[in-house]
Amino acid sequence: MNVKKVVFPVAGLGSRFLPATKAIPKEMLPVIDKPLIQYAVEEAVDAGFSELIFITGDTKQAIKDHFNFNPNLDISNLTQDKKNLLSKMHKVIPDHVTCEYIIQHEPLGLGHAILQAKEVVGEEPFAVVLADDLIKSQTGVLKQMKDQFKDKDSSIIAIQKIKNDESLNYGVIEYKEESSNLFKTTNIIEKPSPENAPSDYGVVGRYIFSNKIFSFLEKILAGVGNEIQLTDAIKLMLEKNLVYGYEFKGKRYDCGTKLGFIEANISYALSDPDYADELKEFIKNLL
Repeated sequence: MNVKKVVFPVAGLGSRFLPATKAIPKEMLPVIDKPLIQYAVEEAVDAGFSELIFITGDTKQAIKDHFNFNPNLDISNLTQDKKNLLSKMHKVIPDHVTCEYIIQHEPLGLGHAILQAKEVVGEEPFAVVLADDLIKSQTGVLKQMKDQFKDKDSSIIAIQKIKNDESLNYGVIEYKEESSNLFKTTNIIEKPSPENAPSDYGVVGRYIFSNKIFSFLEKILAGVGNEIQLTDAIKLMLEKNLVYGYEFKGKRYDCGTKLGFIEANISYALSDPDYADELKEFIKNLL
């Protein structure tokens, strides 16, 4: 299936990172030298997606500015190296890829954010990427999932094994069958207590949905946290449509938490030849 459209819900308040996110969207926080949202966009473009849909908030202009960046290369004191760097930064998104920005005026939950994209997505299947989930992998997770997507009436959600006491932080699936890395999902529960978790597989922020998900998002009421929960819509969809969990290959960093964000920066820096040796020595001396 040729899935072209991908939705980035980026309207969240980023309250865990205050005061850093008072004026800067959390998706603009950098891992080394790139903001989280750029990693997410590059993963989508590498997977062949060509229509990027950003669900933004009233205070998220910085995201649009980042991807629309058009540097003034005529500033008199710019060296040629700086001009080359600025020119390269201008091409974050290839010419064949389009961007659309939709305002979610109230942060009413992930499900509500995705619902804002209904008119733009239309009748096609589409992907959803949560930039908070930075995943380091040889092949991008969206590309892995796209290779598994064969039926426009089914959906695929990324999953990973979690510790039992981590279930309170995830949507957790129940499944009947498994084939390689693909699990036929029979139920999903949002943030269950460890004793009520139906399995040890938690949902991570990558999805490829049938457009039928919109009809279920329109039916559900506010759930956990008084928000429109995507998990509740997936649970309803399971009654009529196939949903598969896909156990991806890669290392995920939860950059929605401070510790996960710090871990991501350290891991990516240790993989960069410009920083690795000095950083290893620094950590060794620090410890």
